[in-house]
Amino acid sequence: MSVTLPWSESLLGYDFGASHPMAPVRLKLTFELLAALGLLEDSDLHLVPAEVADDATLTTVHEAAYVRAVRAASAGTPDRARGLGTDDDPIFPQMHEASARIVGATVAGARAVWGERPAHAVSLAGGMHHAMASRAAGFCVYNDVAASIAWLLANGCERVLYIDVDAHHGDGVERIFWNEPRVVTLSVHQSGQTLFPGTGFAQDIGGADARGSAINLSLPPGTSDRGWLRGIEAVAGPVAREFAPQVLVSQHGCDTHARDPLTALEVSVDAQRAAAELISGWAADHAGGRWLATGGGGYDLVWTVPRVWSHLVAISLGRHFPSDTEIPASWQQLAGKLTGAEVPTTMGEVGDVSFRPWLDGYDPADPVDRAIMATRRAAFPHHGLEPMTAD
Repeated sequence: MSVTLPWSESLLGYDFGASHPMAPVRLKLTFELLAALGLLEDSDLHLVPAEVADDATLTTVHEAAYVRAVRAASAGTPDRARGLGTDDDPIFPQMHEASARIVGATVAGARAVWGERPAHAVSLAGGMHHAMASRAAGFCVYNDVAASIAWLLANGCERVLYIDVDAHHGDGVERIFWNEPRVVTLSVHQSGQTLFPGTGFAQDIGGADARGSAINLSLPPGTSDRGWLRGIEAVAGPVAREFAPQVLVSQHGCDTHARDPLTALEVSVDAQRAAAELISGWAADHAGGRWLATGGGGYDLVWTVPRVWSHLVAISLGRHFPSDTEIPASWQQLAGKLTGAEVPTTMGEVGDVSFRPWLDGYDPADPVDRAIMATRRAAFPHHGLEPMTAD
């Protein structure tokens, strides 16, 4: 499968400052790990430029007045009412260009995936799923995921399934397509009762003209590998099969990891790799092989992000790195030099990430199972699916 990787060193310019959790070093270390593992030399991987998206692209999902406000923020004029100049989204020079370049990268991936032949694409800098039509939120200025889905719809795609496995609810993408029946947004996240943005509950199922187009699995803090993967498989698997998307778009924020400083889930690198493998399989089986994947959250900058997203690129290429694969010493030295942080030595942590599939039955004493059942009961009937059965 041909894999497109939009990339430019200029993507590192999306930088909110030294004290901000979303540090661009996580992207640099990911790209360097891809190189160290030999993935950039794979003949099926195609690097393409990450260009700055134009206003016509941005305004498919953002208000023109908001784009003007981002440009003004780039010149030093905050607009806190629009989320620009807040603690989450402090302004910085060239903010518009840096944010629009992320959109350009992910839209380039969408173009490649929707080409003449089915293809995969990975936009590492993408996944800015909190940005709303008229304001920034949660470290996200422009919503590259929504802009890419809008591009697909405008170019003839009739069904897009968006799967978001970030620890935070994918609220911006959901809101933009809330009443759009051609798009199903499916988010698996830590409960909004305990984590930003405070939304994304089972009863949130889309607008009046698109019931079932929003699907939310809201998980309790402390959910670990087996429960997390069980939830993804139990909710996303049947929907992917029934909805039969023409393109599967996914967001792979890795702030679900146990070491992440901002969240309270307990998911390993190995489980996040397993989730990407599940999604890759659904793209092959139900979306004709068309799969656009993005990065997203992830604030354990050295231990987690580079490994999870390197696995994502490898899976897109049909390759697999076992947990005990040694990370090249050259990368370990670079990571230590750039950050001074603890550096992983292998590509995984726990190895075994087997889980109990939903067909084994519902356990009402398990809080994760209760969350899964609430989601299935709220959303599945709108897709002709039975909440209680394996299907």
